[in-house]
Amino acid sequence: EIERCLKKVTEGVETFDDVWQKVHLAPNHNQKDRYEQELKKEIKKLQRLRDQIKVWMSSTEIKDKKQLQEARKNIEQKMEKFKIVERETKTKAYSKEGLGAGQKLDPLEKEKEECT
Repeated sequence: EIERCLKKVTEGVETFDDVWQKVHLAPNHNQKDRYEQELKKEIKKLQRLRDQIKVWMSSTEIKDKKQLQEARKNIEQKMEKFKIVERETKTKAYSKEGLGAGQKLDPLEKEKEECT
């Protein structure tokens, strides 16, 4: 059962990374919103798996907990990434943060502007 859970975590992390790329490469706002919803579903799946891992880690029956710790750490890193996306989408365009974000450009965006 643990092996199956770890396999699901690995698959979930890969799917999360794929959707993460799609969110940042989305050409328009509608697609970005759709990918964000997909990302939210994936993170919820990973969180459920994380809860199961926590239960196993607290159990005394399991001796080798290294794989479980790594899987949990990986899920928590993805949760942090998701927080970033969520913060970006909830930032209003004309708020102080939104206006300040226009000045901070992504390195790729900076190169595009320099080329044009």
